[in-house]
Amino acid sequence: MATRGTKIHQSVRSQERDIGQLLIIGFEGTEMSPGLASLLQSVQPAGVILFARNIVSAEQTYRLLKDCQAQVSIPLFRCVDLEGGKVDRLRNVIGPAPSAAAVFAVRDRALFRKHGRIIGENCRALGFNVDFAPAVDLAFEASRSVMASRLVSADPRETALYAREFLAGLEAAGVLGSGKHFPGLGEGNLDSHHALPVIQKSWKKLWAEDLAPYRALRRNFPFVMVSHAAYPEVTGNTLPASLSKKWITGILQKRIGYRGLIASDDLEMGGVLAAAPIEQAAVEHVRAGGDLCLICHKQEFVTRAYEELVHTAQRDRRFAKRVADSSRRVLAFKKKKTNLARWAKTPTDEVVARLSRRLWEFGEQVRLEGL
Repeated sequence: MATRGTKIHQSVRSQERDIGQLLIIGFEGTEMSPGLASLLQSVQPAGVILFARNIVSAEQTYRLLKDCQAQVSIPLFRCVDLEGGKVDRLRNVIGPAPSAAAVFAVRDRALFRKHGRIIGENCRALGFNVDFAPAVDLAFEASRSVMASRLVSADPRETALYAREFLAGLEAAGVLGSGKHFPGLGEGNLDSHHALPVIQKSWKKLWAEDLAPYRALRRNFPFVMVSHAAYPEVTGNTLPASLSKKWITGILQKRIGYRGLIASDDLEMGGVLAAAPIEQAAVEHVRAGGDLCLICHKQEFVTRAYEELVHTAQRDRRFAKRVADSSRRVLAFKKKKTNLARWAKTPTDEVVARLSRRLWEFGEQVRLEGL
């Protein structure tokens, strides 16, 4: 018979496991290390995210993701950012993928979907099951120097059209996509990696323009990634949207009706760290209604955020309920998306050559049809 002390210990361990499911983590290096293995085993995160710094070859990437999964009992979100063009983590392994802007310029819906399908197949072959793409920020002049070819149009209907087809292509390849960067960085002239963009735009214009793709695709996005930008005409302050209950719970979930998973952009970015240290940023993202905290670089930051989430949940019942709600959402999502636990076969040189050839042919098709 379990004693009261045993039950309390079990409850604490259950809560710690719940909190792990609120984290997607990045790390340095190209292979499993004792330190990374220890972190994965103790935190049991919802997912991992790889960047170009982690990716040397197809087989090495696949093995690294397999080794990460071996440390964690629940299927991982195995994530990457692969939009094509400027944001292309597999460029040096499979080849350069055309940008969203280049593909959209051809004005062929079949090519939009093919773009997603080819990128998805490349992701899947290397072991990824989540691609944080496409960006559905609007291509306004203000953000041109920051976002450039990542964006397709200043027209929200055209942006939603491209995104719908791209997402369908990813899904056909067995990869989940994500809308980003909610509520929209189209009017931002600062890079949120380094500073906090403060976007002075009325609620009426945001609703009609920047938020229109999210309204149109609220049932299509498996994930929505929330930006580290402030919108003081809506909130009355310069709190980043990623930490704002008004934006996440009030607008994205209640007003727009989005029911998928909500992730922060990387909480190590300057745009959010200007507002809060990493520990507080993680707590406030979850408190605001977020499900997943991305912490993409330093293992120290992962540990600090995890420990603060645990500590806050232990002393704040309302926050503990918020944690449990998001953990249940993440686990239910993983159970429903059975493809998450499936793996392609180890990518051979022949597989990589075939993928590279197909990607090159697609790039040529886009180039020639865009002339």
